[in-house]
Amino acid sequence: MNETLAYTAAALAAAAATWPLARRRLELSLAKHPSLAGHSRLAKRVAALVPGYAYDEERFFDSDGAPADVVARRREGFFRLAGQLASRHPASVALTQQAREHISDLQFTGAYRVPFQYSAFLRQHIAVGAFVQGSEGVRLVDLDGRRFFDLTGSYGVNVFGHDFYKSCIAEGSARAAALGPVLGSYHPAVAWNAEQLCRISGLDEVSFHMSGTEAVMQAVRLARYHTRRKYLVRFSGAYHGWWEDVQPGPGNPLPPGRTYTLKEMDDDSLRVLRKRRDIACVLVNPLQALHPNRNAPGDSTLVDSSRRAHFDRAAYTEWLHKLRRVCSERGIVLIFDEVFLGFRLAPGGAQDYFGVRADMVTYGKTLGGGLPVGVVCGKRELMKRFREDRPADLCFARGTFNSHPYVMGAMQVFLERLHSAPVQALYAGLDTTWDARAAQLNRALEQASVPVRVAHLSTVWTVFYTQPARYHWMLQFYLREQGLALSWVGTGRLVFSLNYTQADFDAVCRRFVAAARAMQADGWWWQAPGLTDKSIRRRVLREMLSHRF
Repeated sequence: MNETLAYTAAALAAAAATWPLARRRLELSLAKHPSLAGHSRLAKRVAALVPGYAYDEERFFDSDGAPADVVARRREGFFRLAGQLASRHPASVALTQQAREHISDLQFTGAYRVPFQYSAFLRQHIAVGAFVQGSEGVRLVDLDGRRFFDLTGSYGVNVFGHDFYKSCIAEGSARAAALGPVLGSYHPAVAWNAEQLCRISGLDEVSFHMSGTEAVMQAVRLARYHTRRKYLVRFSGAYHGWWEDVQPGPGNPLPPGRTYTLKEMDDDSLRVLRKRRDIACVLVNPLQALHPNRNAPGDSTLVDSSRRAHFDRAAYTEWLHKLRRVCSERGIVLIFDEVFLGFRLAPGGAQDYFGVRADMVTYGKTLGGGLPVGVVCGKRELMKRFREDRPADLCFARGTFNSHPYVMGAMQVFLERLHSAPVQALYAGLDTTWDARAAQLNRALEQASVPVRVAHLSTVWTVFYTQPARYHWMLQFYLREQGLALSWVGTGRLVFSLNYTQADFDAVCRRFVAAARAMQADGWWWQAPGLTDKSIRRRVLREMLSHRF
């Protein structure tokens, strides 16, 4: 009996000793998003199981069991569209096809414009030109002289319009011309830019880098260095550059085991932040306010109509305030990654727009006045790269092209103009203007009886679809036929510049609706009775399993 009691006591003692660890593990699991985006290791395993296969011509037009007359309309519309794009843009398409052999980015973007099952057949017949020769106002001009309304936003760079940035680059280059590409020494513009950035960010010090990705890398390194903690927290779906610590999405290389991917706008995540002592920093990309916990939307994953987006400014502001309080309580560095959204929402960026101050902020894209740059702004105690009491303990970061004179010149012109009356006028009533424009397009789409709608965060928009279908990704090519230029992610992201006039937008609206009507007429939105997103996903899963096994 005594021996039994001893074993029982030992077992209870062991359980008591392991319970805190198990509880922490459970809390962390609860804070992770239930999708694959929240479980990087599982996502990696699942991605490795997805087989590569491609639809033949018959299956391409009939992957949803459509009747013969609908399939015939799709086929006719597809080849008409292919012929139109080829005949209108021969020089642009020819150079793209020639360059693809030597430019790996073109190979990647060409393959991932649409879901992979459709990609091979589509690339045989529909070609999209990647080269342009000019820009004017809110339009791009391709090699054939064709003009497109620019909805690419240059991946976030183009906040104020092409002509604005061409002028910044020209004037900035003239200011730096006497010095030329002298590196290591500083052009006087550097000191002025640093002072302005500290004023705008409300922080103490600045470091210049060559890209937004590099700026985020340095901010995280400094946070780890000063807190002496290993882990960073990112939120599910958020993009912070292409380096491994912050991009553990399906198929990408995994981070070195020092990243927690948690749910955004969730109390379980706040609980983890309050209790753990190994978290150095939290990364926030304010763009996720449009689609919290979802990956950046792209048409390559658009196999059904489950894409959704909605911006609730009040709810996201409340979340950021909660996050700020927890980070302050626990000594966790709060980093705002404003590389994409910086200066798009307000002259002071997302910090001003949401009324929340970060410990560090990263900028890029538009800040260089059209030239490549990355910037870290931070509190003084976080920006220092060495320790006085331990001279061999460093957080080294230098780059040959950091503070390049021409980039600094263009940045100086950008920052001067940011505070000018014409640019400040663009911010006046910004939300009201773009809320009204999104509502205008949604009304027009509803009146046209097409299953397409838009959601937006100021001038950053995404398209979603209101009925289940396999072919939503085709819309990007109908939009191109109508003279609307999208980035390679298709209808997942439309980015307007602030200089769009109402007349410009009205023209975009008309063309957008015309594209949707043409796509509907060609039968791509035919819907089988009882079709649901779940049934589409199950069908795709069965296809994958049959090709895998």
